Amino acid sequence: MGKYRGNVDAIRGLVRETEVHRDLYTDPEVFELEMEQLFANAWVYVGHDSQVPNPGDFFTTTIGRQPVVMVRHSDGSVRVLYNRCPHKGVKVAGEPCGNTGKFFRCPYHAWSFRTDGSLLSIPLKKGYENTGFEDSHAAKGMTAVGNVRNYRGFVFARLAASGEAFETYFGQSLSSLDNMIDRSPAGRLEVAGGVLRYMHNCNWKMLVENQTDTCHPMVAHESSAGTAVSVWNAAPPGTPKPMAVEIFAPFVSPYEFFENMKIRVWENGHGHTGVSHSIHSDYSAVPGYFEKMSAAYGEERAKAIMDEARHNTVYFPNIMIKGPIQLLRVFRPIAADRTLVESWTFRLVDAPDLLLERTLMYNRLVNAPTSVVGHDDLEMYERAQEALASDGNPWVNVQRLYDPGERVEGEAVTNGTNEWQMRNQFRAWVKYMTAGM
Repeated sequence: MGKYRGNVDAIRGLVRETEVHRDLYTDPEVFELEMEQLFANAWVYVGHDSQVPNPGDFFTTTIGRQPVVMVRHSDGSVRVLYNRCPHKGVKVAGEPCGNTGKFFRCPYHAWSFRTDGSLLSIPLKKGYENTGFEDSHAAKGMTAVGNVRNYRGFVFARLAASGEAFETYFGQSLSSLDNMIDRSPAGRLEVAGGVLRYMHNCNWKMLVENQTDTCHPMVAHESSAGTAVSVWNAAPPGTPKPMAVEIFAPFVSPYEFFENMKIRVWENGHGHTGVSHSIHSDYSAVPGYFEKMSAAYGEERAKAIMDEARHNTVYFPNIMIKGPIQLLRVFRPIAADRTLVESWTFRLVDAPDLLLERTLMYNRLVNAPTSVVGHDDLEMYERAQEALASDGNPWVNVQRLYDPGERVEGEAVTNGTNEWQMRNQFRAWVKYMTAGM
């Protein structure tokens, strides 16, 4: 047994009020405990139900390190099953996605299971007669994840049998999802444009922290976004402003811009930048969009929805959404120093196609392995992962604008460069790492 397993005090000791120990990012034992504890006790994003529109459609993914499959059952509901045959433990659904028909069939011994996981048939079943098989775990089929919630198309699961209810865990933070969905005149989103996957040689929490770090864009992105703006400024007068420049330019806004945009902090590690405005506030209007929204919601409600320009909303532990451009990023832990980032884009049902075009362009320019902006961040993460091996100082500072009395009761709004949201995430980290211990 290592120094952290079963030692609640040692885990709590990794997080102080204004600093966290480097072991959160570097220690393999801490990482293993995150997979066992944190990702079991938290409500974790699985996928969107538009990925499984028809009965038998499935999507395979992981919760922490647990392989699961999201599937549309014959009754129209979305189920989440552990992707494991109860016979010899083989992964049943081997493809990233597809349609399994009315049942799953294990590729090893052809055991088959209904799309709710229940056992359908076993070849040569007579071999199990008078063995007590009916009382075995295997007779129950593929195990279903017990706690699943489909929130307006977004499917979340909690692996732990007991814990906080979905509404308690997310609270008022669900307003960010609501705003992203309500931007569709039909009140519905669909995954569109595929997914961009990008491996990062760093700890997953570095990426989560960065989503509400507003003191780095004008520094780290000066070489990319700053260069794009310089080129644009040299364009001949009257040149139409490209969509790419609209996307790039706000990244190098001054500190005052980010201070004034503010940060909203919610309980349980959730929060978002961009309370009053954000880097998405000044995009060009899309012809016909407001008219469609007004027809669906009325002018006043449509304006309120569209004026909400939240920047990055972090849903602890490991996703971020951008409501104004309908984008979701998953920070998928692979090892203590390795993270797979998935960037998913959504189409606003019944909205003009130009909105999806902007979303896809943003994703390519910022989040792709071939992106411009994303490599700035990746270099910082990898430098940090490497330098945390230094023994000169084992602590990472998150003290900016710290107030000893800061607590979140429902929500709190603060200066846009405050590191409160990072501290909020680490307090949640301790809470769910030690739950049930």
